[in-house]
Amino acid sequence: MTNTNKIPFLDLVTLHQELKEELTGVFLRTLETAGFIGGPMVEEFERDFAAYCSTQHCVGVGSGTDAVRFALMAAGLKKGAIVITVPNTFIATAEAITQAGGHPDFVDIDERTYNMDPEKLREYLEVQCFVDPTSGDLVNLRSGRPVAAVVPVHLYGQTADMDPILELAVRYNLVVIEDACQAHGAEYFSERDNCWKKAGSMGRAAAFSFYPGKNLGACGEAGAVTTDDAELARKIRMLRDHGQACKYYHQVEGYNGRLDALQAGILTVKLRRLPEWTALRRKAAVRYRKLFSEAGVGEFAPFEPEWAKAVYHLYVVRVADREELQRQLTDAGIGTGIHYPVPLHLQNAYRSLGYRPGAFPFAEAACKEILSLPMFPELTGKELSRVAERVLAFARPEPVRVLAAGSGGGY
Repeated sequence: MTNTNKIPFLDLVTLHQELKEELTGVFLRTLETAGFIGGPMVEEFERDFAAYCSTQHCVGVGSGTDAVRFALMAAGLKKGAIVITVPNTFIATAEAITQAGGHPDFVDIDERTYNMDPEKLREYLEVQCFVDPTSGDLVNLRSGRPVAAVVPVHLYGQTADMDPILELAVRYNLVVIEDACQAHGAEYFSERDNCWKKAGSMGRAAAFSFYPGKNLGACGEAGAVTTDDAELARKIRMLRDHGQACKYYHQVEGYNGRLDALQAGILTVKLRRLPEWTALRRKAAVRYRKLFSEAGVGEFAPFEPEWAKAVYHLYVVRVADREELQRQLTDAGIGTGIHYPVPLHLQNAYRSLGYRPGAFPFAEAACKEILSLPMFPELTGKELSRVAERVLAFARPEPVRVLAAGSGGGY
């Protein structure tokens, strides 16, 4: 960090300085081979990331948005069919649904994990829908649209409660596409299968983003789809490359959504360090939790269920007067972020869906009060203590609610 008096929300400079020699080697290798699109570096990363996620296939694409869109399209999403997700997520989740030809709809979040509430999903499917006796499709009562898929978002680096979501999907014949864009390496304990499972290995497919600020980030835009379905992977490979199975022979109309070789090489280098970085993030989360606990507000530490191993992409606190806390932290030279200030159903872009304030109370309440604290692997214990001190000074006499997800540091 160049300015020791300031604590950034995210430090991408130190990380890349440490990897400078290896990353320069990737760049030189790319120049020497002129293999800029596809080729061995992309294939190597796809192989390594599939293994990391405990899946059979990985298809590199241009972004996380591409990953969600292509996964839905390859899964056979029909035009106008409903895809259920949550309102507390980045807009790319819903954009990809629309761009794949689907119609986004929402269920509320669990107020502790900030991920999809399986009971709200159950209520949506059982109360707001019916099974058409002629087609056998599940149909939404309000819109008359068929319901085709569910996209649970593993927000802030912690998985959604997948067993009940998958059980409902099987019961109603719905495709599940995991939005794992913030959850590289996160794990979920499946009681159904009595084992831990990686984010990206539980649905029909999963989408990952490698935006630079992610736990595994490229030096530009990049994404990937993981799946155990060979046919779905084959379709995505065509969709990302103008619909061609081989050059100039186009089976379908596709897109330009390929992963650059340079980014793939960079990601391969970083993937080797990801377990170490994840351990540092988890260590930092423990340190934050300890500091808050010692101050008497431990009950508001990030909620990590027994069935989850979070990778702490973000570490989020919750306070009634978020803007004032953010202002005080900014004045103290501490960077923060808000993820996300407006739920999707209240965004102007989705006004046509017809939702009003109060439709999803847990998501709406969270969006008004959440604040993301500094979190990255190089964050030191001293810096963590300084951040916690400032938060606690603001919070007294009322306690601060520390919620979910972080990153950690060398101390």
